[in-house]
Amino acid sequence: MGAVTPLGNDVKTFWQQAVSGASGAGLITRFNAEQFRTQIACEVKGFAPEKYLDRNEIKRSDLFTQFALFAAAEAMEDAGLDVSTMDPFDIGVIWGAAQGGMQTFETEVTNYVEGGYVPRFSPFFVPRLITNMASGLISLKYGLQGINYTTVSACATANTAIMDAFNYIRMGKAKAFITGGSEAPITPASIGGFSAMKAMSTRNDDPTHASRPFDKGRDGFVMAEGAGALLLEEYEHAKKRGAHIYAEIVGASMTADAYHMTAPHPEGLGASKAMELALQEAQLNPAEVDYINPHATSTPIGDIAELNAVGKVFRDTGNLSISGTKSMTGHLLGAAAAVEAILAIKAITDGVVPPTINMTDRDEAIPQSFRIVAGEALERKVDVSMSNAFGFGGHNATVVFKRV
Repeated sequence: MGAVTPLGNDVKTFWQQAVSGASGAGLITRFNAEQFRTQIACEVKGFAPEKYLDRNEIKRSDLFTQFALFAAAEAMEDAGLDVSTMDPFDIGVIWGAAQGGMQTFETEVTNYVEGGYVPRFSPFFVPRLITNMASGLISLKYGLQGINYTTVSACATANTAIMDAFNYIRMGKAKAFITGGSEAPITPASIGGFSAMKAMSTRNDDPTHASRPFDKGRDGFVMAEGAGALLLEEYEHAKKRGAHIYAEIVGASMTADAYHMTAPHPEGLGASKAMELALQEAQLNPAEVDYINPHATSTPIGDIAELNAVGKVFRDTGNLSISGTKSMTGHLLGAAAAVEAILAIKAITDGVVPPTINMTDRDEAIPQSFRIVAGEALERKVDVSMSNAFGFGGHNATVVFKRV
């Protein structure tokens, strides 16, 4: 696994910060956001791409691709996979990004307009901009010649990528994939667009308490950036080479709400079906799930809709722990599910459920039977964890992990 997040730029630091209940939020520093309703975000701090990227890789790639290459490099290092011993066509890359090179697009178009419409675009404009370049450059860096593409399903994107990699391995189309997602959306256009939709929190005077899933006073999500990478590998292949296996992915599913452009179905019909199908594929009963890392972005409608969906699937929630980790990381859009998959897996390996912070006034619409892990991390055995991701357009994606 590999991570670049507002809580740390490696998996170890990210996990430690998440378990401690740290917040990655603060005032936006990437540009002057004073003119926007929302002036806060969860930015990546101290990012030093040169640890894994050479000068040309940095120069020729947008920040979302740099995040992807960095996280993928940590994942490859962690996996100890010697590509030279394998058929390169047996290893692929399925990556996710919802926006792609937004920073590149804004910079180039702004320069064009401010330059009096003189057509002096950078020759790297298109390669830096296009969303599939992250998967392409990961492939190029390691000589991986297997299946290679990028998925886009809004904020469900990274789970879609993980699910696709899972399925292609099961179909015998590959032995391994680098998968996950990256996003670099803290730009004027992206912040401005979501501000205009009134989708984000406006707690500008108190950034660290702005993202508050399940709290009665929640007022929107907090934008974030970063990347998460997983190396998915066929079990017998991993076992034969003596790989350290964190967990097994046992089920995954996608559905659509077919309800509204941006709002989830209030009863969570599509979301509940995604969870049901993922469990069905995993051959697990709802009672066997110990932990759910929910989508839980901290929006007034979305959080309750998701819990409505959970209630439909998990009739008895006595054993189920739920924690909204976007309270700490913010919302990484297309990369969100990738970093949350890491947390769901670490909950299994370390026996700790990270907390939901900032839930000081629990929404009374949440049934008391729901065990929201709030304030502090919970030590408990986790054999099965579920990670949910839902996106604009009605996309629902659920992935289930299990102890090996």
